[in-house]
Amino acid sequence: MNQPTTARRAPGAVLRVALLALLLCAAAATARAQWLLVPMDLEQTNHLKAYGLAFSALQDGARVTWLLNYRGGSFLMRDVGGVRLAARLRGVDCVEVDDAGAAAIREQMQRGNMEEVLLEKPPRIAVYVPPNFQPWDDAVTLAMDYAEIPYDTVFDAEVLSGKLAEYDWLHLHHEDFTGQFGKFFAAYRLEPWYLEQQALNEELAARLGFDAVWRLKQAVALRIRDYVEGGGFLFAMCSATDTIDLALAYLGADIVPPEIDGTPLDPDRESRRDDGRTFAFTGFTLVTNPLVYEYSDLDTSDYAGLRGPEADYFTLFSFAAKQDPVPTMLTQCHVNVVNGFMGQTTGFHRRFLKRSVLVLAEVEGTDEVRYLHGKLGMGTFTFLGGHDPEDYQHAVGDPPTDLDLYRTSPGYRLILNNVLFPAARQKPQKT
Repeated sequence: MNQPTTARRAPGAVLRVALLALLLCAAAATARAQWLLVPMDLEQTNHLKAYGLAFSALQDGARVTWLLNYRGGSFLMRDVGGVRLAARLRGVDCVEVDDAGAAAIREQMQRGNMEEVLLEKPPRIAVYVPPNFQPWDDAVTLAMDYAEIPYDTVFDAEVLSGKLAEYDWLHLHHEDFTGQFGKFFAAYRLEPWYLEQQALNEELAARLGFDAVWRLKQAVALRIRDYVEGGGFLFAMCSATDTIDLALAYLGADIVPPEIDGTPLDPDRESRRDDGRTFAFTGFTLVTNPLVYEYSDLDTSDYAGLRGPEADYFTLFSFAAKQDPVPTMLTQCHVNVVNGFMGQTTGFHRRFLKRSVLVLAEVEGTDEVRYLHGKLGMGTFTFLGGHDPEDYQHAVGDPPTDLDLYRTSPGYRLILNNVLFPAARQKPQKT
């Protein structure tokens, strides 16, 4: 019986076939995906971590392109190194794009109100907070911790020593620069945490050579102003937005009277206000009555409170991306109407804004501004009213917000826009 024969290939032929297969696979992979598109529209399931992914790529030396007004402000980056793995670990949705696909995106952007902004270098970040602060008590530190964006903390001693020069971007914790201890006197003056805060501030003021906390805070506010004039980027929320301007406006004036019976400012003290030093506001009146939970008449908290959480919204302005990339970056979002959220300072009456200030978001049909931006010297400042975008009326002692439950939060996106935009290659602003 004849046995079947098996055809055999020469070893060299087998090697050539295997090598050809590897080359074809490599070529196919190269042609298939050279870019990763990180969509930031409603298809993204974790907008907040996406900012951390972009920041991490910059730290690794990669360049990231911010596609303004394209799919909610998406990011485009080279598919190199561990970018794809980092995205997977963060739970960030990405789309593989080849060179032809990237070119098609750019062509589409040229035809509409869209612009590419190249992000080149991660900003050095500092957060101005007291030594005993808790990260979950401030929305910005909460957002950066969740997005895995590194930052340093500074306080009065570091500011006065000139340490701010080491940083590109500074966030102001919801601080009281008027020296009135957060206006918590009426409700919490006997609470241990309030007494601890008061003692800490008074001891720090004395150690730094000041005879009153308000004098220390005015000196710190002036150094922060100098930092911005020299080219720094400033972002503030809640009470830091108006109290730093109050401190600057009443520089040298005793803004904290010793009485607690509601004694108003006398005419001579009122006349010493100098709005020329302030960042954003003019014409306001300081409230020094410690029994009144308000710093000045420019805040709109009462109006927001009357509407309540079910009816409190603000609308983001739309900007021409090619002419005004900075305000466009600051307002990138997957929605244009955002749920409101209160703070000790919730918003600002438009009549108190300086003419040079650019409004980024307002409560439609009112004079309430929630989000604003401006330039001072070589730097910029951005103020966002309210305390926590996902806790409508955050109270002392409330539990921390779990951002894993709010991965697509529009309000927290506004915060992270501010963290990332100093990385951009700046173009002249037209507005």
